Amino acid sequence: MTSRHPFASPCLVAATLLVTPHVATEALAQPETTPGWTVPRMADGRPDLTGVWDFRSITPLERPEELADRAELTEEDEAALVERALDRQIDRAPPPGQVGGYNQFWMDRGIEVNENRRTSLIVDPPDGRLPPLAEGAIHQQGSLLEDIPGELPVRYRAGGLNADGPEHRGLAERCLLGFNVGPPMRPGGYNNNMQLFQTSDQVTILQEMVHDFRVIPLDGRPHLPEHMPQWLGSSRGRWEGDTLVVETTNFTDKTPAYDPNGVTGLGVGANMHLVERFTRTADDILLYEYTLTEPETFTRPFTVAIHMRRGEAPIFEYACHEGNYGMFDILAGGRHQEREAEAGGSR
Repeated sequence: MTSRHPFASPCLVAATLLVTPHVATEALAQPETTPGWTVPRMADGRPDLTGVWDFRSITPLERPEELADRAELTEEDEAALVERALDRQIDRAPPPGQVGGYNQFWMDRGIEVNENRRTSLIVDPPDGRLPPLAEGAIHQQGSLLEDIPGELPVRYRAGGLNADGPEHRGLAERCLLGFNVGPPMRPGGYNNNMQLFQTSDQVTILQEMVHDFRVIPLDGRPHLPEHMPQWLGSSRGRWEGDTLVVETTNFTDKTPAYDPNGVTGLGVGANMHLVERFTRTADDILLYEYTLTEPETFTRPFTVAIHMRRGEAPIFEYACHEGNYGMFDILAGGRHQEREAEAGGSR
């Protein structure tokens, strides 16, 4: 479904938006490091950000309505969230009459809240909620349960319009982009890991999901020209003190400005300007903040902060195309239904 709504659905979760330097100063103040801890450094003196980083979090992107007046969780709130996360990991039998499928046992959303114990990953606006959509903003909605007719191109990650062809399916179903890689990165169902490689003149971010990666120059070169859009955009990095700042433009119009939950596409990627910030705040914490500007999609800025934790395992191969029997089965099922319809009509 493609529609143009003046406001976003209250269930949507958020990215980061910025339209003025004043907002950037307030939302992205210099992060505090752990007292008594000294940031490790590379040979060139820059902070060492290398390693595998895990961005799982059970903190919701948007603040729940029942916590509307509270920016931080209490110990009781945190314990309740952890208890629900643990309960979801129980491998329960499917309901009677159903063959079953992925239940929450097979997901890997983690069992920890964000390091700052905020009630949402959104740190600006102060209410922790997604701002309204701009008037006329494109809003595509898919579903994991049924196909929803709409317009091409399909910009959301999962779901689809029909089984006519691969272009009618979501980007993740086509193995073009993982559902949590962005950019910007966001916690998702599983494979919430990235590995960062660093030299004095470039940084590479390798995502475990669909093995997407970005090579980010740090030498001051300009972005690609506007007529060369990329699935992951054109990223350029720089250092601001001990924070790595990555600015990305040149996204394709085949992606949304933001995909908040895998089945929703808001706006058009070609209009997006993204700023990400990476700051080492402890031996096992990498603070990831991102800022997204898209005035044709959102009415005001919003900011997200995620405390990535050092991963305990290496990145594993995600052979999406090689194991994508789902796409074959969806399209084969569509052709089977067409043959049945033709046979029925010829009788």
